[in-house]
This record gives sequence, structure tokens and C-alpha cells, in this order.
Amino acid sequence: MTLDHGGIAELLRSSGFAGAVNAVAKQVAAASGGEMESYTTDRAAALVKVKADRQARDGALTRAAAAVGLEVRQKK
Repeated sequence: MTLDHGGIAELLRSSGFAGAVNAVAKQVAAASGGEMESYTTDRAAALVKVKADRQARDGALTRAAAAVGLEVRQKK
């Protein structure tokens, strides 16, 4: 089996992928009380910001991400 790297890159830059990324980020932002921003690098991306004290005290972002089905792991 050979990966089609060009096809994967095309998929990651597609509007459909961007829509899926943004939809999940909006869910996380709503659940955490944070703000969502979308951006593009070599692919569609999004970030969710919460106030540092809410994350430190309540784990607001971590809990919200897990609640929408994202896998949350500690950085190694």
C-alpha cells in the first residue's frame, strides 16, 4: 500500500475539511466558554482560547475537548 501524499494534502486544504475542523472547534469553544479562531497554514486549522485561570482551576478547555469526543492526552 502506498500513501497518496498529494491527495492527502489536497484533502487537508479542502473547504470540507476546514468546515469539519471549524465545526468541532466551535463546539469546544461553546462548551468551554472560550473563543475560536480559524486559520490556514499548509492545511485548515483552528484554535480555542480560554483564560489561563479557567484552565488551571477547572480544566475548562480539557473538559470541553473531551466532551465533544476529542482525545486529550498529556504532553510527553
